[in-house]
Amino acid sequence: MKIEEIIKSTIALDTAKKVILNFMYTHNVIGDKFHEILKPYDISREQYNVLRILRGQKGHPVNMFVIQERMLSKSSNTTRLIDKLLLKEYVTREVCPENRRKIEVSITQKGLDILAELDPIVVEHEHFFANNLTSEELEKLNILLEKYRGK
Repeated sequence: MKIEEIIKSTIALDTAKKVILNFMYTHNVIGDKFHEILKPYDISREQYNVLRILRGQKGHPVNMFVIQERMLSKSSNTTRLIDKLLLKEYVTREVCPENRRKIEVSITQKGLDILAELDPIVVEHEHFFANNLTSEELEKLNILLEKYRGK
């Protein structure tokens, strides 16, 4: 369905505006579906992102700056996210022995277990949307999105 139909626009939209509206609408569709997946596990998309970042450290602790730097949503309050994950016992937080001003965060086994449970569900979610395109179209879409962002 065209974006004009979705938003019930009665005026012609310029192409640049349609692209932005399509991005925003698609982001919301994908995000809403992802939220439904995470809801039974009582974690947010941002908390999930933090857990994925920590799992990628392969057992090595990482400081808050590195987590913030790797977040998909740079505006996330990393300290608040870590606090919530601490309460759920998905992460640990310790003061760095070499620099007491630096806080190091690690994923716990409980955090790894929740990710292991979510992994196949998330892969299914990714494929649900990807199945609408061929592999070549997916490659081209990635190239175009990176180009569009100017990166």
